[in-house]
Amino acid sequence: MGLLDNEPAFAQALTAQEYESVMALGGRVRYPADAHLLTEGDRSSHVVIVLRGWVTVSVVTDRGATRLILGLRGPGQLLGEMAALDAHPRSATVRALGPMEGQVISGDAFRRFLTLHPRVSGLVIRQLTSRLRSADQERSALASLTVLQRLASRLTELSRPRAAGPYAAPASGPAGSPSIAVVQLAQDELAATIGATREAVAKALRLLRTQKLVRTGNRMVEILDPALLALLADGHRE
Repeated sequence: MGLLDNEPAFAQALTAQEYESVMALGGRVRYPADAHLLTEGDRSSHVVIVLRGWVTVSVVTDRGATRLILGLRGPGQLLGEMAALDAHPRSATVRALGPMEGQVISGDAFRRFLTLHPRVSGLVIRQLTSRLRSADQERSALASLTVLQRLASRLTELSRPRAAGPYAAPASGPAGSPSIAVVQLAQDELAATIGATREAVAKALRLLRTQKLVRTGNRMVEILDPALLALLADGHRE
């Protein structure tokens, strides 16, 4: 399972000249918190390169009443490339987690640029492949793992130092002990990242608290035993 891209951010993989040329195709737009940059089902075709801030990528479930968060995207990452390339409706909704800025480029301009720059086209294809592979893993996890395992896996991912995402923060532990990772998410948001109900997540968190793997508070989960939590995510139990 993975909400964060494994590949380097699109903008970071560009040469200085490629970056300058891509940025010249569009203009900077500022978005307030909770703004929809892209909307599932919409027929727009522009792309957005995140310059500052973070967004969630989500879809409405088959039941239509809840959403499933598929990914977190941050600075340098490219959004909306699928609709720009195939002219089909948007496959997901992209929402700003807080105030953010993005470089908005029309789909036509972006496609022309890729035609003239095959190396950059290859980067986009590589990103699409990575995200499709991650989506396959998410579907497999939804079908084969329990809510407890999915929650343990998500907390493990979001609390890793390499994640550097908007939800993870260090917290100082007792003197002489390692710092404790904190995932800053409400229970309904956690539920949306693993395809579960809020009630199921609350039950799983109670079990993790009983086993002293986590401590919870207002919109936060402290990871007390990351090694054991990771083992639980892999299917091991005490």
